[in-house]
Amino acid sequence: MANIIEIQDYEAPELDVYARLTEAQLLNRFEPAKGMFIAESPKVIQRALDGGCVPVSILAERSHMNEEAMAAIERCGDVPVYTSGLDVLTKLTGFQLTRGMLCAMRRPKPKTPAEVLENTRRVVVLERVMNPTNVGAIFRSAAALGMDAVLLTPGCSDPLYRRSARVSMGTVFQIPWTYLGENWMDELHDLGFRSAALALRDDSYSIDAPELRSTEKLAVVLGSEGDGLAADTIAQCDYTVKIPMYHDVDSLNVAAASAVAFWELRAR
Repeated sequence: MANIIEIQDYEAPELDVYARLTEAQLLNRFEPAKGMFIAESPKVIQRALDGGCVPVSILAERSHMNEEAMAAIERCGDVPVYTSGLDVLTKLTGFQLTRGMLCAMRRPKPKTPAEVLENTRRVVVLERVMNPTNVGAIFRSAAALGMDAVLLTPGCSDPLYRRSARVSMGTVFQIPWTYLGENWMDELHDLGFRSAALALRDDSYSIDAPELRSTEKLAVVLGSEGDGLAADTIAQCDYTVKIPMYHDVDSLNVAAASAVAFWELRAR
C-alpha cells in the first residue's frame, strides 16, 4: 500500500534529495555505494524499476496521481511518497515536474567495459559529450536504432542526470553502458572491434560505404558538441566517416548525427 505523506515542511531533510542536493552531490563520488539519481516521470521510473534500480522515495504532484502514476508508485512498495500541489512542488524543486513525478533511486552498481561489450556487434563511444540533453537523445537513438551498448569517456555528462534520463525516455536503463578508461581504443581493438570516427574530413568514408556495413564488430565514435573528436582519437580509429549533406550545411548536432549514423551502420 502506498505510503503517501502530505508535505508540511519545506525544510524537511528527507526532501533535500529533491530540493537542495546538486547532481554532483547525488552522484557521491567519495562514497559511490551511497550514490543516488532522480528519475522523472512515471515512464522513466517504470523503466528504471525494470532495470533493477531501487527506489528510495517519491515526490508527486497531487493532481497527477493518476492511473499511470499509481502503477509506478505501487511498484515502489512502501517507500514514502511526498505530495503537494503544483505551486508547492515548483517552489520546492525550482522547476515543474514532468508528468508530475520524481523518484529518488539508488545508483546501480557500474559494469566493466568487458561486461558491457559481451555479445555486442554495434556499440557507441561518446568522447566528452557534455550536454545532458544530447547524451539522453543519443541513448534514445542508440536503443531505437540497433546499437547494443554505449561507452562514455571521462568528461561526458552522466547518463543518470535527471535531464539525460528524462530525454532518453528511460532508455538509459534499457541499453547497457559504462565509462571507459584512458586506453579505451586499445581495449576495443583487443575485443575485436573496429572503430569509426564521425568527423568532417575530406578523406572520409561516406556513411553508406559497404566496408562499414560489412564490418562484424563496429564502434561508432562521436565527439563533443563544440570541437568534435580529438585529432589523436580520429588518427587511432580504423575509419573516418562523414554524413553527406546538402544546401551548404556543414554539420549536424551530435544527437541528430548519431541517429543517422546508428540507422545506417546498424548490424544487418
